[in-house]
Amino acid sequence: MTDANKPLTGKVAIVTGAGRNIGAAIARALAADGAAVVINVRSSGAEAEALAREIEAAGGAALPCVADVADPQAVARMVDATIRRFGRLDILVNNAALRREKPIADMSYEQWREIMTVTLDGAFHCVKACLPHLKKSGAGAIVNIGGLSAHTGAKDRAHVITAKAGIVGFTRALATDLAGDNITVNCVSPGLIGTPRPAGEPEPQHHSTHHTLRGTRGAPSEIAPAVQFLCGPGARYITGQVIHVNGGAYLGS
Repeated sequence: MTDANKPLTGKVAIVTGAGRNIGAAIARALAADGAAVVINVRSSGAEAEALAREIEAAGGAALPCVADVADPQAVARMVDATIRRFGRLDILVNNAALRREKPIADMSYEQWREIMTVTLDGAFHCVKACLPHLKKSGAGAIVNIGGLSAHTGAKDRAHVITAKAGIVGFTRALATDLAGDNITVNCVSPGLIGTPRPAGEPEPQHHSTHHTLRGTRGAPSEIAPAVQFLCGPGARYITGQVIHVNGGAYLGS
């Protein structure tokens, strides 16, 4: 019998880009619900290992994994390691993405492709590698992480906005394709979240032009519960949807 306080007991999840911020909050939330969590990072193995120790200290199970989602071979190795360690896979959270700002007039094709390769190609590679195992789950769940600016527009973020808008289309396509395999596919779209940025990286310009109804930015821990719910047994009738979590900064349909 499933523990009502830990509805994901026995499930296994991969969370990409999980070393910090929203990804780390999602990993913690899924682990708190009983799931074993694979903590994917592109290069910061120390962050993944620290989070894994934190989850294990709280009684959970976690596997840190360094893998660039833009590399299909690296993704395949990550999924193989997941199955070797935990024996199954039920949940995929495509959170890995890059945040950049550059005027379109100054943007090189390489800068454009850098964003697409991680956000869109990375999600594709992860879905392809995980799909055989998600089908075996019988109640698989994919949650893609979108973004506010994909719905509102923003200055100097044509590459990021296009990639995140593509994630919405990818979500709807997958929901249609995978419904027969009892796999739900949804998108959580965060907005105006207060997250640390690398030294010298400015705040996104749309943070100054959009405002939440409560007047403050959200925290990564306020995004995680939406993902947590969509991965759980109470959300099996929800698929192909975009769930906006932004404190009312976006009130569109």
